[in-house]
Order: sequence, then C-alpha cells, then structure tokens
Amino acid sequence: MAKGHRSQIKRERNEVKDTRPSAKLSYARVSVQKACFVLDAIRGKDVATALAIVTYNPRYASSLVKKLLESAIANAENNNGMKAENLYVAECFANKGPTMKRIHPRAQGRAYRIEKRTSHITIVLDER
Repeated sequence: MAKGHRSQIKRERNEVKDTRPSAKLSYARVSVQKACFVLDAIRGKDVATALAIVTYNPRYASSLVKKLLESAIANAENNNGMKAENLYVAECFANKGPTMKRIHPRAQGRAYRIEKRTSHITIVLDER
C-alpha cells in the first residue's frame, strides 16, 4: 500500500524526473533488433558525428533515427536552452512494441503467420 496522500506521491515522483532533452518515436515499423544496429553506432557520440553516421547509413532504421535525433536536438535548444555543439547522445534504446499478425497462404490450404514487428525508439541527449 502506498504511503502518503496522492498529491504527495505525485510530488515525490516528479522530484526525480529526468530533465535531459529527449525524443521518442512510438510504433515505428521496424523491429527492435534492426533499430538497435543503428542506435549502437551513435551511442555516446556527439550530435554532429551521430547525424553524419545516420545520414550515410544505408539501413531503413537510420532515416527514422535521423529524424528523431534532429527532434531531440531541437527540443534541447528550444525547451532547455542548450547549445547544439555541447550535446551528445547519452542514451538511445529501442523497446518492443505491439506485433501485427498477418497470414500468408501456403500450399494445400495451409497458412503461415507473418509477424510485422514494431518498436518504440527513444533518444536522450545530455551536455558535456
């Protein structure tokens, strides 16, 4: 059972809130495994290098990550008043989203299941 009044619990929860600029893309039509290939390449890099990496990466997920990274940079500049030169990718991860299940007809009346996976991609920036 929770201790304290509801407003007190909310106040305590908001005190430990992460104030770093971030951007999140929900329900991206790419699997977590494929998105992580791109995210692993930019983790810990400064934003200029990270943007260069995702711009010239041939994977489909890199176009999604590029747009998300640009959004996180804009959030840092407009909402937090940070300079883009000082930013780096502190965290980036992809969580599993819902899977769309589709049927592919096969020989002799059988049906094979096709799973179209989605993911929730998050990028968190920080200042050096």
